Amino acid sequence: MTELTDLQKYEFRRSLEEVRKLSGRGTELISLYIPPSRQISDVSNYLKSEYSQSSNIKSSSTRKNVQAAISSILARLKNFKQPPENGLVFFVGHMTIGADQTNMVQYFLEPPDPVPTFIYKCDSNFYTEPIESMLEEKETYGLIVIDRGEATIGLLHGKRIIPVKNIPSLVPSKHGRGGQSARRFERLIEIAAHEFYKKVADIANESFLSQKGMTSILVGGPGPTKDYFVKGEYLHYELQKKILDTFDVGYTDEYGLKELIEKAREALRSIDLMREKDLMNKLFQEIRKPDGGLSIYGEEQVRNALLIGAVDTLILSEDIRRLKLDLTCPSCGSKKETIAKDSTENVKCDKCGAVMRTDTIQDLVGEMHKLADDNNTKVEFISGESEEGGLLMKAFGGLAGILRFRVN
Repeated sequence: MTELTDLQKYEFRRSLEEVRKLSGRGTELISLYIPPSRQISDVSNYLKSEYSQSSNIKSSSTRKNVQAAISSILARLKNFKQPPENGLVFFVGHMTIGADQTNMVQYFLEPPDPVPTFIYKCDSNFYTEPIESMLEEKETYGLIVIDRGEATIGLLHGKRIIPVKNIPSLVPSKHGRGGQSARRFERLIEIAAHEFYKKVADIANESFLSQKGMTSILVGGPGPTKDYFVKGEYLHYELQKKILDTFDVGYTDEYGLKELIEKAREALRSIDLMREKDLMNKLFQEIRKPDGGLSIYGEEQVRNALLIGAVDTLILSEDIRRLKLDLTCPSCGSKKETIAKDSTENVKCDKCGAVMRTDTIQDLVGEMHKLADDNNTKVEFISGESEEGGLLMKAFGGLAGILRFRVN
């Protein structure tokens, strides 16, 4: 499964927020979910059948709008030979804009998780429930539960536990022999245990090193074996330094993976919060300096610093909701730029009073992120739910930066 970037997650969240707000007359809004396993040709045939059946809709305006939405989706599907890795989601239809008028809206989303099932729904609101949970954070963690008898390796992606492999051990149990025979047998046991740990580490290395953006590794088990495995540094050195901690769990099978997550819940909760605290503390340390140090804030100031490559780290709040809309009046042709919280705001023409048409939409976060990418600036998103995130929005309008060098 392809992991979305922070910017893609932000854009997905923004699109979904706008979709939730939309409403239509009657049943003029179409929600279409296409799982990755569904053939595009099957979906097209289904939509053609729905187009044919929509000719029975009594209201001429509703019939026209539904058929226009289906035609729009069919045209877009021609660009795909098969669905993307996670499938496709379409939200297309005519929303009400007042005075018995409607305006067509089209959202084509590639979701962060696979679409589970095919859904076609025509209603007065878009159907977003199947992808609501996809907004939750989905960091990846490596999981290992181990004792002398067996080990199980898995991954935690968001709230989903993915078992990778269960490895039974061939380590013999201890016995009551004495003398030299006992010492020789103990050495054989330790050699077998060493080989078992190496095998577990090899499988974990192969699985974990291929995971982009793995945050941490959790190791659990019912006895001292887990600590011996960690202290013996059997994992690849890049993974070894990602071990968060060891945890006491009673099982070493797939159930043990679930138990490991429960035991580590408090430790997991603090990781991203600490990252945000450290980042904001670094910003405040610069701000407190008499000359402002290497801090920058204010929309225009940050934009100008990005343009000259002076920003080392751009800090953005996930709660920024600012768009620049380029508008045209359909009646008199007048053009206008305005700042809005979302693209559904009705802006009236200053000359004739008609509702203006949106030509282009530029998101502030997308603009800033592109400038950052063009100048090799690291971008960090801060959640609005934390104390630091709230302060970033309230005091700095949701964006700030730490500079490479001071600018005037």
